[in-house]
Amino acid sequence: MARKLFGTDGIRGTANADPMTAEIALRVGMAAGKIFTRGDHRHTVVIAKDTRLSGYLLEPALAAGFIAMGMDVVMIGPMPTPSVAMLTRSLRADLGVMISASHNPYEDNGIKLFGPDGYKLSDDAEAEIEALMAQDLSNFTAPSAKLGRAMRLDDADGRYIEFVKNTFPRGLRLDGLKIVVDCAHGAAYKVAPAALWELGADVVKIGVAPDGFNINQGCGSTAPDAMCQAVVQHGAQLGIALDGDADRVVVSDEHGHLLDGDQVMAMVARSWKNSERLKGGGVVATVMSNLGLERYLAGIGLHLARTQVGDRYVVEKMREGGYNVGGEQSGHIILADYATTGDGLIAALEVLACVVQSGRPVSECGRMFTPYPQVLKSVRYNGGAPLEDAKVARAIDGWKQKLGTTGRLVIRKSGTEPVIRVMAEGEDKAVIDRAVAEIVAEIERAARGVAA
Repeated sequence: MARKLFGTDGIRGTANADPMTAEIALRVGMAAGKIFTRGDHRHTVVIAKDTRLSGYLLEPALAAGFIAMGMDVVMIGPMPTPSVAMLTRSLRADLGVMISASHNPYEDNGIKLFGPDGYKLSDDAEAEIEALMAQDLSNFTAPSAKLGRAMRLDDADGRYIEFVKNTFPRGLRLDGLKIVVDCAHGAAYKVAPAALWELGADVVKIGVAPDGFNINQGCGSTAPDAMCQAVVQHGAQLGIALDGDADRVVVSDEHGHLLDGDQVMAMVARSWKNSERLKGGGVVATVMSNLGLERYLAGIGLHLARTQVGDRYVVEKMREGGYNVGGEQSGHIILADYATTGDGLIAALEVLACVVQSGRPVSECGRMFTPYPQVLKSVRYNGGAPLEDAKVARAIDGWKQKLGTTGRLVIRKSGTEPVIRVMAEGEDKAVIDRAVAEIVAEIERAARGVAA
């Protein structure tokens, strides 16, 4: 079954416009509620959101859908996406829902669904929900005596903070470390600073004043300059920037220099290999991860397994191959010993554990390899299929042959917006600049409808 509503990370779009309307949210709740009502027990769904204004629109609509199907709803308010995965398992709930558009601006929102095992739903499960949404859902609603109830979980913050702290090695503390944490005015604005402070850190908080509109606005993991500048300004030893729903993280060293998800994965992989904790003989990452990561891992006897873009596909590969470290260059880091999805705060604590154990500054212990030059550009298009254009195909094939084994070329359509991303990397920056420029020009021409 094909999916039309669901992309690589749930349903996403402009809030209060198709498909991110209250009506769609209601039908998602009803369809998912019907499918995940299995057995005679009292069924439960956990719902969280980030700090977008439109959360007030979508949260009650989803809740109403689940309640109509006889499911109880546990609402936990603004909390990180990984907290939904954790609490769904902890509470023995039948389903988890996160209302968030992750790193997108406030105008957008999204719906992510987690199964009772805490993992994001498979493509097949999402397709099944879509198919049911197209039917007359009134045929499946619960009788009035069996409607669900809604309640708030008052200690959700505390449960998640304790869960995160318990991933930090016993006996280690963050005493004496000054840490800047940028919460992107998003879902982790309370829990991330609290967890770091309780572990002993001197915490400098930024991006912790959400107003419904400022999520990811000039802050967070997609705009980390503010965090990097704050590290230098406050003389901090480390900076942490989360995104709007806190499932991704990037790190700054003490000089304000950025470490992306590839560097974090390399750091964790080496540490876990040395402590004989690493499973699968390597790391799982996407096609976007730098060639430098792949060659670094090979140099220490590990391999890099690549997947298509999307942390859900990384998780699937990890589960198939028995890996316990994986992620994306953008900062989605999945540490399967602790979590079923990307968790920016847990990944940050793992970096901090490496720093504390090494006794060296982040600039020395955290920069694992020199990245190969990498250029990424996005081309927005309105309908059509630019990648099927003959001249576009010839340009891509031609540059793949020119790069050969000295570089890589990745061209893909975004799973969340009408954008084609063109990435090239290799040993010669001038060469990859030309490759990207020529391919982008052809895609833009095709997107305008100019004949090949």
